[in-house]
Amino acid sequence: MKLTYYGQSTVELVADGKTLLFDPFITPNELAKDIDINSLKPDYILVSHGHGDHVANLVTVQKNSGAKVICIAEIHEWLGKQGVTNVHGMNIGGGFNFEFGRVKMVNAVHSSALPDGSNGGNPAGFLIYSEGKVIYFAGDTALTYDMKLLADENLDWAILPIGDNYTMGADDAIKAAAFINCKNIIGVHYDSFPVIKINKEEVAGKFVKAGLNLKLPAIGESLEL
Repeated sequence: MKLTYYGQSTVELVADGKTLLFDPFITPNELAKDIDINSLKPDYILVSHGHGDHVANLVTVQKNSGAKVICIAEIHEWLGKQGVTNVHGMNIGGGFNFEFGRVKMVNAVHSSALPDGSNGGNPAGFLIYSEGKVIYFAGDTALTYDMKLLADENLDWAILPIGDNYTMGADDAIKAAAFINCKNIIGVHYDSFPVIKINKEEVAGKFVKAGLNLKLPAIGESLEL
């Protein structure tokens, strides 16, 4: 299983021969200026919520690739109005088996409205079950006690926001890692805007002190999970 980071919360995961792209926000992100969105051809696009820094390139990438979008019901409805019909709508607590494995939509504590002001439904995270592994993509979320429900999922990796201000910061992400019982963390949602810029060395030190394996891949860098 291979993960590639494209900045902010945009993550590509290759699982069981299929390419999953999470929260495509690339062209508005100056830090990701070297990434060509026309080269992205995912089989699936998973959307955690409707904010612009998670859906800015959603319609373009979907139409370029024909990918199936997995998202909450309200975003499914909105996508239909954008001419996107290859969509699988879900809701919090529900799961579904796809050709690469199983997806379960889980709670996130945040807000959600689409760029045109449409209702984005509830924010969400995802559990991905594939290749005998379980990956947690938390989306934009605060620290929440609901994360304790994931402690017995035997998570292999968790993709957590660490930028603070709009989401959890590093300290709460460390608490979240304990709640979900996962030591392998990939940090996202940082540095794209001034208010979420982090001191990477300081953050890394905090995770090491907590006994956690934190990865902060460079934009365009891939990791084997």
